[in-house]
Amino acid sequence: MTAPARHNLPRPGTGFVGREPDLSDLLHLLGTGRSVNIRGVDGIGKTRLALRVAEQSTVSFPDGVWFADLTDVRTGLEVHARIAEAVGVVEEPGQPLAITVTEALRDRRLLLILDSCEHVAAEVTEVGEALLESCPSVTLLLTSEQPVRLSGGTVWMVPPMSLPPTARNAPPPDPTTAEPVRLFMDRARARDPRFTVSPAESETVAALCALAGGMPLGIEVLGAAAPERGVYELFRGVHDHLSSPEALPGPGQAVTRNQVLPLVLDYVYLGLPEPERVLLRRLSVFRGWDLELAEQVCSDEGLPETDILDLLTSLLDRSLITVTGEFEGRVRYRLPEAVRRFAEERLIAAGESDTFQDRLLERMLLLVEDLGRKLESSRSMSWSERDSGRQRVIAEYDTLRSLLRRSHQRGAAESGLRLCVSLVAHWVSHNNYSEGAHWMDRLLALEEADKAPSRARALVGRAQLARVRRDHDLALSLGEEGLRLCRENGDDTFVRTSLNLLALVEVREHRTDRASVRVEEALRLCRESGDLWGEAIALGTRAVLVARQGDYPTADHHYNAALTLLRGIDHRWGVGVILIGQARAAEANGDLMTADRCYREALDTQRLIGATAEEARCLSGIGRVAHAQGSIGQAYDYLSEGLLLSHQSGQRAEAARSLLSIARLAFENGLREPACRLAGAAVVLRERVGLPAHGAPWPFVDVERVRRRRRQLVAWWEQGRLLGQTEVVAEAERLAEEGRRAPMAPRRRTEEPEPSRPRKRAARRPTGPTHSPETTSPQESLTKRELEIARLVSTGKSNPEIARTLFITPSTAARHVANINRKMGFHSRTQITAWVELHQAG
Repeated sequence: MTAPARHNLPRPGTGFVGREPDLSDLLHLLGTGRSVNIRGVDGIGKTRLALRVAEQSTVSFPDGVWFADLTDVRTGLEVHARIAEAVGVVEEPGQPLAITVTEALRDRRLLLILDSCEHVAAEVTEVGEALLESCPSVTLLLTSEQPVRLSGGTVWMVPPMSLPPTARNAPPPDPTTAEPVRLFMDRARARDPRFTVSPAESETVAALCALAGGMPLGIEVLGAAAPERGVYELFRGVHDHLSSPEALPGPGQAVTRNQVLPLVLDYVYLGLPEPERVLLRRLSVFRGWDLELAEQVCSDEGLPETDILDLLTSLLDRSLITVTGEFEGRVRYRLPEAVRRFAEERLIAAGESDTFQDRLLERMLLLVEDLGRKLESSRSMSWSERDSGRQRVIAEYDTLRSLLRRSHQRGAAESGLRLCVSLVAHWVSHNNYSEGAHWMDRLLALEEADKAPSRARALVGRAQLARVRRDHDLALSLGEEGLRLCRENGDDTFVRTSLNLLALVEVREHRTDRASVRVEEALRLCRESGDLWGEAIALGTRAVLVARQGDYPTADHHYNAALTLLRGIDHRWGVGVILIGQARAAEANGDLMTADRCYREALDTQRLIGATAEEARCLSGIGRVAHAQGSIGQAYDYLSEGLLLSHQSGQRAEAARSLLSIARLAFENGLREPACRLAGAAVVLRERVGLPAHGAPWPFVDVERVRRRRRQLVAWWEQGRLLGQTEVVAEAERLAEEGRRAPMAPRRRTEEPEPSRPRKRAARRPTGPTHSPETTSPQESLTKRELEIARLVSTGKSNPEIARTLFITPSTAARHVANINRKMGFHSRTQITAWVELHQAG
């Protein structure tokens, strides 16, 4: 049994009608080639057809089918950013996004749909060729108005929906069975379920579909208009409109197919009540919206807020707008791109474009600046309230991108930089470092930027992005300039921000004295101003500083002080960041109980906010601590889950760290051959991301001693260096399964710490459950899902086998097994098996 393939396919706004031969052709092409370009004019149904093909292809692609909308994309970096977002790849600090995406997809068998490529045909060609060359199991499905030709690919022209031809000496076919008529009637009945047509009227409907050029979008909007106007009136109106002198290209010339849809939309638009026409054209400034946003941006004296809901409902009934889903209980709307372009032209013609673009910009500035204030506010508020701004920015990000592009195109440095400054928190928390740097660099390079009031803050924000990208020289340079300008401007808030930033960078660069001066000034200023957020960040930096100097007890004190502040204002993102730092320091100091507690609490926080890379780090940290505590089963469970999550999200450095931890664990327990292979593969991963091989934690004591004493280990090591990443992850999973069943080898006594180092706290195993697992029934201790998984463990199934049985991912199965061990105080799958068998026998 195979689990259903994963996907992120958007929900279509309306149902899919017809196109059976086209679907068959495209499915065949996908099955025999690696790239297909669905090409056709605007409004002919390329996106909907691609989505339908993707829906029917999920079983063919075990790693999923993934949709990336390129409608508003204009650069190669944005193409990679959309692909990464679609497939769940997280940008790696210090690595080009293009390489991270390519490496993450190298061994995956998936279908990638790149929709609306016409604006970036050259960039998509370059990206597509690189993916096809480097990722042999990736298949591409592209949609575009103009052909995008990839090596060995097929360009497939979307035909218009057409009526079946009448055979000679045969009765005419029933028009109601034709695809365009079925689509027309589907939309008409969606508007009014009682709508019917007579046989004579069905002929008129067929003629109306032919007038619309067989264009699905045109047929849909005409179908939605039919219950109100009637098919005869509709036919006469469309016919006359397409035949009018204003519509014809010239004397004796017919309307081309590319002109048909705009003319049909124009006819429908002219027939709308004036308030609906006004709202439709104003909605073109959005890339997506909800009712509240439409009320705030589109209303004025002639179009009151109170009328917007009814007008939106009417436009939705007319198939001129679509519902894309819900976000935080709010219905989200979008204009089909062909309708948006048409409406945008009407907005420009009405002389309203600048007015409503500026109103949208004003509203979006309020939204993103509210995000910044909430995330850094010292006011106590619930996390849901604090996080609401972050979630809203996610929903509106396509519109924000369009405003950033408009600001750059118009040379409006100040408005663009204001957007950027407030979006830094979004870019950092979502690992969109490169895209943020791209926009900030372009806007800072504008002529007006030197005099822009937001320049100083923008420099600090750009330095923050440089820091998380590990470009420390640039972070220090920009941060210093930003700090100087903020001091000159009397911008106390960003003086504190830049001091914290510079202190953290200087800690990373081992500039201890300078870092100490910065952090002490930051602490003083934050305490004087009551800036609890800034004070917590400064305390966290101070903790890192003293931990690097070996003073772990003092570091723990500073971490706890920072946590007290952040918990007091319910800032869970900040709590998660501090906890990871505290866990690492405790792990380095041998304080395993503290490390385990901090990693676990941080794990819950990172899952809450959707921070995939940090979640993987916490899982691996819990696994390393479990190993140190002798909990071998838990160690394998958490390390393998962390490895899988790092691999899926493209985090090669963290994946290498997990591989080395699994290798060390396996080596200590006698599984030397696979352990050596994993270690060899891990070092290759480190080399690929620019980390020195000699800096890797070594499971075999010392490489030179290995080379002198154990040639076989080196041979296995070299074999591992030849493994692909997906191959080595699969081997690690197999090794983890074998390791859970293997008896634990005796552990060597660890050496006493050197006298010059601080004395480590004694490592203790976590206290077990207060009840006895042997006397506790499964139903009393575990959730229904955990009980189900415990029973599957007892049958000898591995995590991948459990995943296939229950239609979940292997990482989710591993997480449940780890939770079972933790709840029951077990350390291996053998204990789970014995416990289940005991109660089944009873």
